[in-house]
Parts: sequence; C-alpha cells; structure tokens
Amino acid sequence: MEMCSLTVLKLEGSPSRMLLRLMGDRGCTVGHLTDYLHALGNAEALHCLKPSALQVLIQPQSVALVSGHNLRLSCHAVGKSPVQYQWFKTKEEVPNSSCPDLVISPVQQKDAGFYICRVNCGDSFEFSQWAQVDVLNVAMSYAPGHSYQSLEGRMKLVIQPQPQRLYVGDALQLECGAVGRPIPRYQWHRNGAPVPNGTKRKLTVPHVMQDHGGRYRCEISSSSSERLWTNEVDVAVGKPRPQSAAARAVVSASDDRVLCSRLKAPGVAVQISEAVECSEVDVYAIGGASSELFLNSIPEKLYATDKVALLIGNLSYQNHPQLKAPMVDVYDLTNLLRQLNFKVVSLLDLTESEMRNAVDEFLLLLHKGVYGLLYYAGHGYENYGNSFMVPVDAPNPYRSANCLCVQSILKLMQEKETGLNVFLLDMCRKRNIHDDSTPNVVLRVTANIVFGYATCQDAEAFELSSSGFTNGVFVKFLKKRLLDDEKITVVLDRVAEDMGQFNATKGKQALEIRSSLSERRALTDAIMPSDNVAHAHSRQWAKAHELPETMCLNFDCGARIKLGFAAEFSNVLVIYTYIIKKPEEMSFCQAHVTDFSQDLDVDPKEMNRETPEETGIYLLSSSLPQHCLYTRLSSLQKLKEELVFTVCLQGTFAAMADDPVHWTKSINIGKPLIARLDLHRAMRRNSCLQTCLMPHSPSHSPCHSPGPDHCHLLYGSHYAQDHSRLSPQHHYLEVGDSAPGAMGGSFYENLSQCRYDPMYDSGGGLSSSPGRLSIPIEASDDITELQTVFINSLHLQQQ
Repeated sequence: MEMCSLTVLKLEGSPSRMLLRLMGDRGCTVGHLTDYLHALGNAEALHCLKPSALQVLIQPQSVALVSGHNLRLSCHAVGKSPVQYQWFKTKEEVPNSSCPDLVISPVQQKDAGFYICRVNCGDSFEFSQWAQVDVLNVAMSYAPGHSYQSLEGRMKLVIQPQPQRLYVGDALQLECGAVGRPIPRYQWHRNGAPVPNGTKRKLTVPHVMQDHGGRYRCEISSSSSERLWTNEVDVAVGKPRPQSAAARAVVSASDDRVLCSRLKAPGVAVQISEAVECSEVDVYAIGGASSELFLNSIPEKLYATDKVALLIGNLSYQNHPQLKAPMVDVYDLTNLLRQLNFKVVSLLDLTESEMRNAVDEFLLLLHKGVYGLLYYAGHGYENYGNSFMVPVDAPNPYRSANCLCVQSILKLMQEKETGLNVFLLDMCRKRNIHDDSTPNVVLRVTANIVFGYATCQDAEAFELSSSGFTNGVFVKFLKKRLLDDEKITVVLDRVAEDMGQFNATKGKQALEIRSSLSERRALTDAIMPSDNVAHAHSRQWAKAHELPETMCLNFDCGARIKLGFAAEFSNVLVIYTYIIKKPEEMSFCQAHVTDFSQDLDVDPKEMNRETPEETGIYLLSSSLPQHCLYTRLSSLQKLKEELVFTVCLQGTFAAMADDPVHWTKSINIGKPLIARLDLHRAMRRNSCLQTCLMPHSPSHSPCHSPGPDHCHLLYGSHYAQDHSRLSPQHHYLEVGDSAPGAMGGSFYENLSQCRYDPMYDSGGGLSSSPGRLSIPIEASDDITELQTVFINSLHLQQQ
C-alpha cells in the first residue's frame, strides 16, 4: 500500500491504477479485489464493483440524415427482470415510442432535435446518452444517387455552399451539410484560416464588413478521423448598398433631367434621375459606366440536369495478371464523386456480359443536359485510336469481340444529348497485335467531350507496389484535385503537372488529355433538373443502392442478436452480427451466417470472422461497429434470386456440460444493392454490343488518337534501360534501387506491375517461352493515323 500511495507524488501518478496493475501482474481476479476492499472497509469502492441491476448495452448515436428518409435510433438494455423503454425528445415524451428502436418514417425537419431513452427495470431506471438528430433539407434530385441509409458507413456530403455577392451591412449565410452516423462536425475556413466560432453547419454573419470577403469552405469531420472538404466559394462584399435598387442606378444632373439608357445586356436597365457618388467597384456592381464590357464578360452559369457516374474496377482476372489498385481507386473516387452530388455505381470484377449490361443501365440514366462520367481501372489496350476495356473473363489472347469499346459507349452517350461526357481511363494503351479489326464508330462533332488517359498512347499505366492497399499512379494525384471548382480540363491539367513531378513514373507514364470542351463545365456545377427527367428509372436506380434494414432477431432461448448491413461497393455487401442480449444461464453465445446462394461463390473460410480484415474488408473496416462477426459478399450482380441465408445461434450452458446448442432462423433480404438490376441477364439486343462488333478497315477508322509525336512522355534511352525492370519478371522496383535513368536516383514508392502486362524476353523482344502469358503488345511498325472531322475538334491538352 505504501508503494502505491507514493505514486501520487509523480506526475499524473495514480495509487488506484498502480494497485490494479500490481494485482493484475500477480493474476488476481475481481473476487480478490472485492475481498481486499472488504478488509479495508471501502464501501464506496465496493459499490462501484457491484453489478448494476440494469445496464444499457447499446447507446443511441447522433445522426445527420436527409429529410424524407428513415430515422432509426437504438437503445438496448439488460436487467434482472423485463425491461421497458420510453423515448423523449428534449423533455417531451415521443408518442408510441416504447420499443428499443425509435423509428420515424419519413423523417421531417420538425423531427430534428435531441433525443434520450429512459429504461425501466422494476424499481430501477437508467437514462441513455443524448442523441442529436440533424435533418437536412436536400432537393430530391440529389438524393437518388446516394446510399443515405448506409449511415454506419462513411460520411456523404449533400449540401455545398454557394458563392455570394453582398454589400456592407448585408447578412452572410453559408450552409453546407453531410449525412452520417455519428453526426459530423464542422469547421469553416476563410482564405485557408479557421473562422472563429465557425463550428456549425450554417455560418451566419448578421452584418458583413468588407474584410469579411474572401474564399470560404468548410471542413467536415467525424469521430473516426475521416475528413471531407466542401467546394471553395467566393464571397464578394462591396461598399454600402446604393439608396435605390442595385439594378437601377440613379445618376442625374442638377436640372432634374431624366435620362434613360438601356445596356446591351438583356434585362438590365439604368435610370438616371439623381446624382450620387460612385466608386469604380460600385459602378461595376450596379451596371454603370463601362459596365457593358463587364456584363458581357460574365460567363453564363452552367448547370447539369443530373450527374451520373459509372465506376468499374477489374482486378481478379481469370486468364491474365491480377491487379490490386483498382479496388482502392474505385472506392476513393466513389466517395469523392458523391460529394459532388453524382449518382454513382461502383462495381468490381465484371465479366463481359455484366460490363455491357452495367453500361446499358448507365445509359438509361442519361438524357439532355446530364453530366455522364465513366471511370475504368483494369487491363486494356488501344488500336487505331479506339480504347478497349478488358473484362475479367476475357480469353488469352483477347480481341475486340471480347472487350468493350469506349468510343462505342461515347457514341451512345452522344445520342442522349448529354451536357458533358467525361472518360477517365486508368489502363494501358499498348496496341493489341492479336486484334486487326476496329469498331465502326462514327462520332458526331460535339463540344462536350473530355478524355483523361492515365498514360500516353502506346504506353503503360502502373500500380504502386505496397504491402497494403494503395492507389494507382493516376488516382493518387487525381483524388487531390477532383473537388476543385474548376473547368474539368483545368483539373486534369493540374493532375498532369502533379504526375510530372513524381519521380517513380518519370519517363514511363504521363497523363494525356483530349478535349473538345468549349464551355467552362466543371464537375462541381450545380444540378437543375429538367422537366423530362426519367424519374421512374432514377427511382429504380436509387432502390438498387439501398441497404437492407437492420434487424433484431429474438431466439427461443432468450438471446437477441443484431443483424446489420453495410455496402463497400455497389456489388459488395457486408453482413455483421452482434449479440445484444445473452441469457444469464448461457456461458457462451455466438451468432453466425451461413447457407448462401451458390451464385455468390462465398469462401466459408472468410465468413464470420472476428475482424473485418480477416474477411477481406479493408476499406470499410474503420466505419463498421466493433465486436461483431463479419462476412463479405462480393459479386452481387451474379445473384439470380432473392438472397436467402441462415442465421445460426450457437450457445453453451454450464448445466449441460458446455455441449453446444444451436438455433437457426432463415432470413430473406430480397435482392440487395446492384442485384436488383439483374446484370447477370443475357445481353440486350440494343446494347453497346452491336456498336462494338462492326469491324472495318483500319484505314477508314473515323476516330483515333494523336500520333506518338503528340505525346509528352519521352521514350528515350531512359525508357529503354528501365523497361525490363517493369516487365512481369520484375513487377516492381525495390526501395532504394537506383534505376538506370530514373529521375532522383531512388523511388519513394515502388512501382508494381502495369495495368497491362507486356511479355518480353531478356533481349527486349517478345518472349516465346511457353510458360509465359501471351499478352498483346505494341508492334514496332509505325501506324499512319488518319485525320477526320471529329478528331480535328479534339485537341491534346498541354501538360
């Protein structure tokens, strides 16, 4: 005791902690501690060790969600007798709320506030923690593409701040919002510095001064250290507002003559009746003096009628080298694009028919004015300017009939009169010598096309070798710029500049940009739905991204378990089980899931694991609840029937010599996530398959890539010396290796295999070894690229 007492003299010393540490080192139990406290007569400490007659096991969590969706707050407690529940909003009882789960469907803004649950067990009662509910009023056009029901997943940004032009004395109101559980935290920034007391979702300044102007954005964070940033917006503050309306400037001579002048800008009139003093800033703001030039130079505000993105990552190839980065790349881009209010579907490991059907579903969402974005990561090639995406079931060697032609998809998108077509192709562009045909794709001349190639023509795209999961080179830099409020080609230019400074890929991989975009269209543009939006299919798309409702299952033995769901991708579902209530007579209790459909090809060794990582859940692990058993179901697109499985409860009783006893329940959750779209079906007659299978003479190819002389990636002696290091015999460069010709002498990150793996022998030519994969590479013959009307409208962006 004396040794424990002396610890109080040390900095942050604790006699109690020292005592517990010593007893733990000697193998003492809680019973030993209780006997020791009895001997000391410490009744207060004994009361802390006495088990409570009523314990709250699951506390309600604060949540932010969108108006119109379902609110669920959960509180679960155990006691020596049956437990009763009553929910309160502030001090008022919530009607009909005597269940462990408080459900409000649909939730409205009036439901926002603070909630608490009172739990009664006989004469004992306990209160849960307070839970705040924030209800965001978001236009319905934003909602269908987001899995707002997946509140146990990552945060999702749904409200972006808008730029403002104010006068001194006006009120500034900036608003942003994110959904998530637990409720997100906010910190506003002005010109890069935190705004004092700017920690609420809405930033309000009742009377602005000129020094309140600047660039504002908000940092949104969660308890899991996840951070999001809103768009950065301009707040312009002019001098005090003129006496009359801003659009009608009054500037008259002393003889009270009334002069009227109408500016060339439509709808702007200037009436002159009284003299006032105007600064240059005021003149520009109210449309006087040289405002004709000013108003004519203001760019028209551009909008999207909707924003839709299809992201495909192929990594588990059946006949070709497998990849790692596409999974991480698709996951990161999904979260970023959803912050920009895109409807996003993210899919992994698709076969040819599944890819074509996914593209068909993607095309059904496109109509006039929609921004369509297609991202693909995986193996690929390019012949005569046509890019081909390789499915996971492609044979070896593959040809165009086995792959999807990107230009064919673009042709179908053009028929929809979309507002912007963006293709981000994270794949290699080597020529396929096994494929001598090209699609007959005749494209229209439209000024709304942007191609972002991860690498130049006749070059490869690389992954970064790492013991964990890392992005490919392209997305490593793209994700840092994607939220910038700039024209999309400007964003890609900056990505190209960043990639150009990366020593690991200098001389091997460089971003190539092709664009015919004539307007300042950005991925951050707001959405203004048109009257002819395909609402029916949008609702179907939204349903295909809804998670099954969390379930609480009661078993005859008295045990109660929670069955929860989370989405890692649109075709990857995570199921977790958690014991809520265990009967006292049970010495052990555990719930697991089994008996899944053979369509999913689930490995039993990776089911019902105690950590998410053990079952392959690496990207979502930090967002899942702890102390559960986890199961990851991939390839949901292969599911032909409703998903039915068995929940098995296993328990042991001391009175039964600890022999295990089993109880089972059959669960049907319908077709979850992307399974509702039936991508496994036979390909449609009107799909992109028809466009992709029209071979013709290469000399009549209507579209192509610029010739090798247009690429910014230099193929000098450095590339020739280093190329053998990047072949499959040497998938990556070891840390510290001095690669011949490598800039900087050493790599900070290792290069792994390329997205398209050519096979070379030691002499630099094609390997004839029968043990090696026969994968197409670029031939040495020069190919004369033909100029067409369409390609002349595309220009290669300078890096």
